[in-house]
Amino acid sequence: MLQNTIYRNFIKELLKTFFVILFGLTIIAWTVRAVNFLDLIVDSGYAVSTYFQYSILNLLSIMTKFIPLSFLLALIIFIIKKIQENEFIILWTSGIKKLTLANLFFTISIFITIIYLIFSTVITPMALNKSRFLLNKGGFDSFLPTIRIQQFSDSFEGFTFLVEDKKNNEIKNVFIHDEYNVLKNLTSDQSEKNSTTIVAKNGMVQGNKKLILFNGQIISTQKESLKNNIVKFEQLNINLNTLSTGTVKIPKLQETSTIELLKCNFQKFSEGTNILNCKESAEEEIKTILNRRFILPFYIPIISLLCSFLIIRSEKKRNFFLNKYSIFILSFLILLYAELIVRYTGISELINILFFISPLILIPIIYVSLIYKLSKESVVEE
Repeated sequence: MLQNTIYRNFIKELLKTFFVILFGLTIIAWTVRAVNFLDLIVDSGYAVSTYFQYSILNLLSIMTKFIPLSFLLALIIFIIKKIQENEFIILWTSGIKKLTLANLFFTISIFITIIYLIFSTVITPMALNKSRFLLNKGGFDSFLPTIRIQQFSDSFEGFTFLVEDKKNNEIKNVFIHDEYNVLKNLTSDQSEKNSTTIVAKNGMVQGNKKLILFNGQIISTQKESLKNNIVKFEQLNINLNTLSTGTVKIPKLQETSTIELLKCNFQKFSEGTNILNCKESAEEEIKTILNRRFILPFYIPIISLLCSFLIIRSEKKRNFFLNKYSIFILSFLILLYAELIVRYTGISELINILFFISPLILIPIIYVSLIYKLSKESVVEE
């Protein structure tokens, strides 16, 4: 009964440390990423609410990547803390075997692995897909934030503009080049083979998607014959609803659901499939993504077994290969190895097999080594 109480307290404390570290690392990385996401407002004119929703949805992707490192740090901190406070000695004197505690760490690592699998295969792809759909659905909200003084802006597809000065919603010396005739209502010839250039002395942005220009001219150019047609104006009202931002709106492979990627993989990348991005050219990337989602989490139990070597003997007697620094470095190198090699699993079949079998080989070897070390220590103590 006492042992169960101790185990429950250990589990609670270890998981609490894990989630605190995971939250801290995620918030730091997310803050940096959120700064980059400000381009959605400045360059693409999306609403602030869209920016926050998009940033929060990407938070799950960042958190998933930090799960292995957070577990490593949490387990190292937990074991070192208990050793320094001599709490493990109470367990050893009460007859609890060290292998039992190592099995407890391994069981917790399986629980963390399951959490990782749920996030990597279901929750994170769903959140990323939702974030991409958010950009596709919302469109840009306001044209004014995309205007930068004396800088060409190509935030919108086929639409480039430049202003010499801007004050509030008023602009001066405006230059607009409509490469793909996006603003078709400005010319009589609405063919996409024509391009339009607008020059105006001044203007103003009215509302979010309306531009009013004064004292200028419209130059429409036929791309095939290079003939120009010039129309002067005193006032020109332009509706910007037809503009489309250059932000990628089609979900990337990382944002595609795991089920669709599996279907694509099993269908041998048939060109006739209805699955998005299911092309033979994407085969390597899809295999890499699937390995990251399904295989990478199983490197976490390896970390729990390596960290269990810290409980073999007291700090004073521990040799160089079993101290906290070497164990942390070795565990970190395992995670680094997994993170690096998974990127090349789609390129080489040999690397793919090596990445797959590594946990299957390392877990039994490390576990047997741990049992051997613990049994050898028991013989010495007797």
